[in-house]
Amino acid sequence: MYLRTTQRKNKNGTTVRYVQLAHNHRMGGTTQAEVVHNFGREDQLDTDGLRRLVASINRYLGEDGADAAAPAAGGGLEVTGSRPLGAVWLLQGLWRQLEIDAALKKILGTRRFRTDVERVLFALVANRAIAPASKLSAADWAGRDAVIPGLETMAEDQAYRAMDLLVEADVQAEVQEAVFFAVANLLNLEVDLLFFDTTNTYFERDEPDGGDAPFRTYGKSKDHRDDLPQITIGLAVTKEGVPVRCWVWPGGTSDQAILPQVKDDMRDWKLGRVITVVDRGFSSADNLAYLTRAGGHYIAGMRMRDGGDLAEAALARQGRYQSVRDNLRVKEVKLDQAPGRRFVICHNPAQEERDRHHREDAIKRIEAELERIRAQRERDAKRATTTKAQERAEAAHVRAECALIEHPTLKRWLRASKNGRLAIDRAKVKAEERLDGKYLLTSSDPHLSAEEIAVGYKALLEAERGFRDLKTVLELRPVFHRLEHRIRAHVLLCWLALLLIRVAERRTGQTWNRISTQLGRVHEVTLTGDAGQITQTTPLSSEQAALYRDCGIKPPPRITAADPA
Repeated sequence: MYLRTTQRKNKNGTTVRYVQLAHNHRMGGTTQAEVVHNFGREDQLDTDGLRRLVASINRYLGEDGADAAAPAAGGGLEVTGSRPLGAVWLLQGLWRQLEIDAALKKILGTRRFRTDVERVLFALVANRAIAPASKLSAADWAGRDAVIPGLETMAEDQAYRAMDLLVEADVQAEVQEAVFFAVANLLNLEVDLLFFDTTNTYFERDEPDGGDAPFRTYGKSKDHRDDLPQITIGLAVTKEGVPVRCWVWPGGTSDQAILPQVKDDMRDWKLGRVITVVDRGFSSADNLAYLTRAGGHYIAGMRMRDGGDLAEAALARQGRYQSVRDNLRVKEVKLDQAPGRRFVICHNPAQEERDRHHREDAIKRIEAELERIRAQRERDAKRATTTKAQERAEAAHVRAECALIEHPTLKRWLRASKNGRLAIDRAKVKAEERLDGKYLLTSSDPHLSAEEIAVGYKALLEAERGFRDLKTVLELRPVFHRLEHRIRAHVLLCWLALLLIRVAERRTGQTWNRISTQLGRVHEVTLTGDAGQITQTTPLSSEQAALYRDCGIKPPPRITAADPA
């Protein structure tokens, strides 16, 4: 005799499993299973009653000291396997709930593959979210260290083949478009504000790519690694932080040349009335004019220190600030020389205090260092030394001054005086005082209030948080690829992983690190004995169950497989 499970699918798509006590008997030349007793539905099973039955059988057999819980599937059970399941199960639930699997299958077409490409892509995305590694390590992880439903094993060449098919299908961003619209419909996302920003990721190699159209090239690095080849990545997100689309360009591409392509690409998606929010690096006159094509609008940050005549005129206008929040005041000014454009000056009192303290600390450091150099130069001049020694002393003073003028944060407050010595630029200090805690915004939308413009721009931090999570949580770098299409596929996998973890964070109110740590403790355990093999999941804690509930995902079943001997 043995325990077995059967299942029935309801009209609403749910599956109900039943537990039965059965034994096999021979009829003619075949063996048939006969049900001795029905224990009922698995989710309503009286497990304590089963344990009491097992204990009674053990007492009859004289094995009172046996573990009453283990023989539920047969005596002599031994743990033969254990792999984490909880975080993968949540990601798979979101993957299917957001219809990403259906979107991928539709885009990949009706071609038949030896491997389930959708399952391989999901395994790569799950690996990026849970245990980021190279594709070789990801293949080993999917086959040995995690449970990927529907995928027993995965080889490295299968991973690369799936990546090639993914980037081939996404030449015109068809994959991203299909995925986003499926997600937007299910989550009821609002895309009236679209936040865009760029970042770089560098490669640990000595030389950039060669050829007529190099991809990994030198450029101005936002990671402060101008010495290494890089690529440029663009990311558009909603105000909830859900990624909309990503772009990849060669490393030397400037921000000013990027925005027209982004505008045209998003216009092809026909999202309706969209206000694009960009940072100061994209606020050139040509870019802003391009954003207003076809009825579009923008909110953009403006450079205050070198923003030209418009910035100077806006900051010079008098007016009263309006308090929006405890840490934000806004003032709108109008300029006759810029018709159709609105300018909003934002002021953060707390930031003003921090700016003042940082500047005062910098000035004190400069004054102390200049005084030290002056005093040392006077002492060396009074000494009766040789000409060669005086030259060496003067060279040391010059090196100290050069270190000061080249300092990344202190050099802005210095100027060269008429005698060639360094001095504090008091005019620059005075000019900076009136900019403490302020930033300047411009917008083309006549219907937004000054408060809405300021709050909308502050939400641009969601795009920056997306880049931060790409580089830390999802470990975008290092990129273990050299071919351009593989690099693009790698970025696209990271984008899909970011989409899943953002939805999980939005629904649970917790960070992905917290979610994955909690659910990583849910394991699928395999028990093997004389009566056969049974696979079951560890019991859920209240916090783990709440994470599945908040995400609208049904927890993994208690018993996932039962194979009698």
